[in-house]
Amino acid sequence: MSHETPARSLTTAYAEAAATAGYAPSVHNTQPWSWRVLPDALELRVASERRLAATDPEGRLLALSCGAALHHARVALTAEGWTPAVDHLPDPADPELLARLVGSRRAEPDPEAMRLVQCMQVRHTDRRPVSEEPVSTAAISEIVQAAGLAGGRLQILDGDQVLEVAAAAAHAGAVEAEDPQLREELAYWTSRAGTGTGLPPEVLPEQAPQTTVPARDFGRAGTLPIGPGHDRRAVYALLHGDEDEPDSWLRAGEALSAAWLAATRLGVSVVPLSGVVEVAGTRQTLRHLLAGLGFPYLVLRLGMADPAHTGPPHTPRLPAAQVVDTSAVRGRP
Repeated sequence: MSHETPARSLTTAYAEAAATAGYAPSVHNTQPWSWRVLPDALELRVASERRLAATDPEGRLLALSCGAALHHARVALTAEGWTPAVDHLPDPADPELLARLVGSRRAEPDPEAMRLVQCMQVRHTDRRPVSEEPVSTAAISEIVQAAGLAGGRLQILDGDQVLEVAAAAAHAGAVEAEDPQLREELAYWTSRAGTGTGLPPEVLPEQAPQTTVPARDFGRAGTLPIGPGHDRRAVYALLHGDEDEPDSWLRAGEALSAAWLAATRLGVSVVPLSGVVEVAGTRQTLRHLLAGLGFPYLVLRLGMADPAHTGPPHTPRLPAAQVVDTSAVRGRP
């Protein structure tokens, strides 16, 4: 029988949940978050040194990334039998404090949350074309529902809308290719081998894949073989919300995590397409798809991975000691 005190058990759970949140997806695998474990709370903060100043000056993609990590941490706590409440952007005077998990109380460990924690560990981004197997209507509905239950909205795009997104993505790619600051920033995050961050060659296609919506040009060829396939059976979706503010972006990141974990459990591949939201003009094109009634945050490609190919390796992760600060509870009884 364990002799841990309840307070010690909670702080241990917070630290372990923050470490598990390191599996979350993030733009260019920047992992732009840091965590601080307190005796009665877990704080999520911005890691300023891992911002994308040129690509994401407003912090939209940073907040989405951190929201995904926040959801990962919540699920990890639930899996261990804790039920935390989330205080989003709790201190207006401290904008780098994104959220605080508080009020955790003991409950029964949640088997579904345990399964999702397992999904976190196998989830990855496969930028190759998907297989000819269609994603089932039931799977799409479950993924959309998961996003909704987490407070986000995921709109499945029809054929004409996908073609509009394709044109917008091509235009965004051309705009970004002409920006030296963006090229320099992308080159930095694709040359971070051995640092625990960034996109190594092993996860980048060796040549441009055949896809309806153009993939991002990373400015250098990777080593991931792509084969002859196309993504004709892919489904495209638009993650969006009512507001275009940091709180909305953070909550959308939670919805992104929920949808992606549901997709992983169902065997559905997810590729985020952020380039089209990084350029103001093409972001406005996406807003037209929402009839001006919402704000676009991210385009997602959903599909069944080609069974003829093994999945690409996982992107590297920073060690927990670099992103989780336990100094406030270290040495407590």
